[in-house]
This record gives sequence, C-alpha cells and structure tokens, in this order.
Amino acid sequence: MKMIRYASILLLMQVTGLQEVSGQTRARDLGITIGVLPAGKLNAITDVAGVKVGHTTLIEGNSIRTGVTAILPHEGNLFREKVPAAVFVGNGFGKLAGSTQVKELGNIETPIILTNTLSVSTGIDAVIEYTLTQKGNENIQSVNAVVGETNDGYLNDIRGRHITRQHVLEAISAASTGPVKEGNTGAGTGTVCFGFKGGMGTASRVLPKNLGGYTVGVLVQTNFGGVLQVDGAPVGEELKKFYLSDQLTGKADGSCMIVVATDAPLDARNLERLAQRAMMGLAKTGGIASNGSGDYVISFSTDKRVRVLHEKIALADSAVYLRNDAMSPLFMAVIEATEEAIVNSLFAAESMTGKEGRKVEALPRDEVIRILRKYGVVKK
Repeated sequence: MKMIRYASILLLMQVTGLQEVSGQTRARDLGITIGVLPAGKLNAITDVAGVKVGHTTLIEGNSIRTGVTAILPHEGNLFREKVPAAVFVGNGFGKLAGSTQVKELGNIETPIILTNTLSVSTGIDAVIEYTLTQKGNENIQSVNAVVGETNDGYLNDIRGRHITRQHVLEAISAASTGPVKEGNTGAGTGTVCFGFKGGMGTASRVLPKNLGGYTVGVLVQTNFGGVLQVDGAPVGEELKKFYLSDQLTGKADGSCMIVVATDAPLDARNLERLAQRAMMGLAKTGGIASNGSGDYVISFSTDKRVRVLHEKIALADSAVYLRNDAMSPLFMAVIEATEEAIVNSLFAAESMTGKEGRKVEALPRDEVIRILRKYGVVKK
C-alpha cells in the first residue's frame, strides 16, 4: 500500500505540474541537433495527434527502482477502433507479449505497456482488466494485450516483482497528450544504457507539406550497450567506456523497446518497413543488438481512415493507404527521431543508486559537450 501511495504522488506531480518535465535536460538544450528534418512542437511521440503517454514510477528503499509506461494510440476505445500496427524484431532475447497477433492481423487493440521483464504478466492482467471494463466491451472474450519489457535487475529488486495491476492502471489513467517526462521515470526508472544511466526518451519529426506534412514520433526505453555515438561523434570511445573496452570488457546485453507512432495512413506492411528503419536509428547511436538484448520496435498509425472497426461486417475495406513511393521521407524521419530519442534518454537521466548499493552514473554532460565540440557537433 505504501508503494502505491508513493507512485500515486509521483503521478500527481506528473499530471498536474509540467515544471519537472520542462526542467529536464535534452539534446537540443545543449546545442545538439540531430538530423535535418524539423522536430514537432514538443519533440515527442505526443506530437502525433491523439497519442497519450503515462508513467508510474516506483523508487522506494534501497532496492526498488522500476516502473510502468503506457502508450495509448488514441483517446477512444482501442478495442473497438483498432489501429494498424506492426512489430519488428531486431534481436529476440525478450518478452513482447501480444506480438504474434499483431504480426498476424496487423493491428493493435489495447494500450501498449512497457515495464520490467518479470512484470510482463502483471501488465497483461491489468490491460485485460482495463479493456474488459470499458464501455462497449461487455461481451468480448479475447483481448490481445501488448506488453514489452527490459531487464532493470542491475538496479532494481526485479525478483521482488513490485509492479502491481494498480500501477499499470495508474499509468494508463495518467496518460496525457502533453510533454513526456524522460530519463529516470516509468519503465526507464532502473535501466542502464551504454554503461550510463538510461531511461525513457522521446523525439519527433515533421515532414514538409509537399511530402504530406506527416508526423513521426518515437518513444524509447533504453537498456542496452555498444559504443556510444552522439550525432556521429565517438563519445563512448573518447570516454573509454564501451562494450569490450577492457578485455576489451564490459557488458552490452540489455534491451531497447522502441514505439513508433505516425499520422500517415499506413498499412501493417509499410508500418513494418517503418519499424525496420527505427533499428537504423538505434545503430547510429552505437547500439549493437547484442546476443542477450531484446530489441523490439512497435509501430502504429493513428489516421482515422485506416482504423479497423471491431463491429464492421463488410467483407472488404475501402481505406486509402500511402503508396510505397511515399515512404522514404518517413524512413528518414523515424531514423532521426529514434536516434534523438535514445540520446535524450541519456541526457535526461540522473545518476542512481539501487540494489546492493550499486550505482550507475549519469552521462557526464560537460565531458560529452567537450567531445562534441572537438568533433564539430556543438559549436564553441
């Protein structure tokens, strides 16, 4: 009960006050502008109209460092108005519940939940409860809950399984269309990235009007390794902190969950192509999709014209989808947004001490800026 009250207080702070969000450090605050396409107004996944994000954060005692992040593709009844969707697996060492039905049918019918590895079943249970209790769903008998994870067991007492159904439902309830808190929050509370404190990160890109004016937004939960690069600069190499650096030594295993939203009218096939390119954004940051890393991309379209209505009885759909020839600008947008979202997760994160007194330091911003100036990424 104490943990639930604590999470509720944190949620109240996140819902009622944006000061904490606006005060966090992001790449662009430090003069780092990744890519060439313009970002959206919030530079977040919520720049895609209707998309909502909510967090529940659990930080208690010496060893509880975990949480939940919920992504809602639109504000309506998702089961009755499913969104076209796809899943791409960069490396499959992970537990992405619901992925096979998304692959088979090409849509998502529930909120997307991110949490820790041993709380996936709790996430499923909570999403089922949420869906069954929504008005209009009184007679449904099958729910495909989409729940992804990364393993935060280095800082968090993951075996304690502290996430409850209430925590998941609170994250869904707290979801909003405004600014998205990054760093040590929600599902990113206890994560580690490139040997530094990881967390949640987000970014967006907007295409020019002559290319459709579509928006692509990305949200990441970073918990993986490799050799960190920031806008092409070899930051990990310069800091002497990277995979295989002392035996080269080090540990690159972890995971990265990537959620991609767009308002472009895409079908599941082109959403999968879009999801594939998100992994290119991860690669640009130096991620290597190592053997023990679960690297998954979930992508969906919010365009109302391509939603799948649950009660529709027609034998054929008449939706209009974007042509293949129009996809390249979206590919570029998702690569840039994914790269920046990952970098944002690192800059927004703060040092954290957790289980067994282990401490993970935040990315040393001053040193990184010095390196970026050396390579011309940030002007002096």
